[in-house]
Amino acid sequence: MRVVALVAAQPRPPAAMPANEARAEWAFIGLGANLGDARATLTRALGELAAMPGVDALQASPLYRTTPVDAQGPDFVNAVARLRTTLPPLTLLAGLQAIEAAHGRERPYRNAPRTLDLDLLLYGEQAIDEPALTVPHPRMHLRAFVLVPLADLVPDLLIPGRGSVAALRAGLDFQPLSRIDP
Repeated sequence: MRVVALVAAQPRPPAAMPANEARAEWAFIGLGANLGDARATLTRALGELAAMPGVDALQASPLYRTTPVDAQGPDFVNAVARLRTTLPPLTLLAGLQAIEAAHGRERPYRNAPRTLDLDLLLYGEQAIDEPALTVPHPRMHLRAFVLVPLADLVPDLLIPGRGSVAALRAGLDFQPLSRIDP
């Protein structure tokens, strides 16, 4: 699958859309872990994302080893998943948090090492500013560990309000990462 850019779907006239039909959106999820067997955890989490009710397609980037950014602890394993979902954003976020909890995620302090971190990066072209959720993710444009795997999935993706993934990535060469072979 290849998408040139995220483009908002044109709404159908009300008579053409049954009341119980939910419109599917493409969402991008950032995955990361740096405690335990991080690689195995991300592999399991991708399977759990694909199996979530309301998710009908999932594509994952390669895995990357990265040094912590604004955090301490061991290196991270990171990836990005692109999924097609009919779940509303806050419901999707609750599902992501349930998967994190099932993997023992604790939040003792900001940027603590973690068994699993799932961030909702983008949800269609929507801009969301809720107490529990900000989309586009407010720091994704500052993180090579997000932009590189995101570019693997959709090289010419535009991040609403920020610009192209390629242009944003070009300014982050100081953040080292290395692809993990399958």
